[in-house]
Amino acid sequence: MTPLIGPSIVLAVLVGVFWTAFAVLVTGVAGARLPFVLVLAVLGAWAGDALGARLGLDLLRIGDFRLAAASAGAWAGIGLVVLVSILGPSRSTGGGPQGSSR
Repeated sequence: MTPLIGPSIVLAVLVGVFWTAFAVLVTGVAGARLPFVLVLAVLGAWAGDALGARLGLDLLRIGDFRLAAASAGAWAGIGLVVLVSILGPSRSTGGGPQGSSR
């Protein structure tokens, strides 16, 4: 017996890929954080659908998939990656320690 993939994970992947592509289109920057944005957008969409089911948020549905809640979860994941990349340490462009007078 082969395990079946539920529709929620497939639709979460589609929603996560869509919002990741939209975010890259709007910002114009993909960079090295693109895989992290994609993974967290997909996981956020899946979690958003589950949270929407628990809270009863049925604003926009495709079958049993709550699209509005999944989109909000995907944007939360994208926002988390952007926040960590802004607050994280930046790379120095010089060869030596920062603040050297050479």
